[in-house]
Amino acid sequence: MNSKQTILDRELFTQALRHMGEEDLLYLNRMVVERLNLLAQARSTVELAQFAEGDRVQFTASDGSVKSGIVLRLNKKTASVHTDEGQNWKVSPGLLRKIATR
Repeated sequence: MNSKQTILDRELFTQALRHMGEEDLLYLNRMVVERLNLLAQARSTVELAQFAEGDRVQFTASDGSVKSGIVLRLNKKTASVHTDEGQNWKVSPGLLRKIATR
């Protein structure tokens, strides 16, 4: 789709939104949220595919400390990581970095 077509479609969509009632807007909201969740899940699946059980990984915890460990399991949205300190974490794949094995 070219940029002129996209702009025209957005303008038509904006006009249509202005004429929608509450019921239609709530339905559209549910559809948008569902689509956004689907896109996020697809992105997470692609990110998770970069890792395998047994991979050595690193991530930065919320307190700023860098944790290293091994991927124990790939879950639906996260990777279960056993850190070198003996802790278990569920980490979003977007926060993980592969590191060389020792």
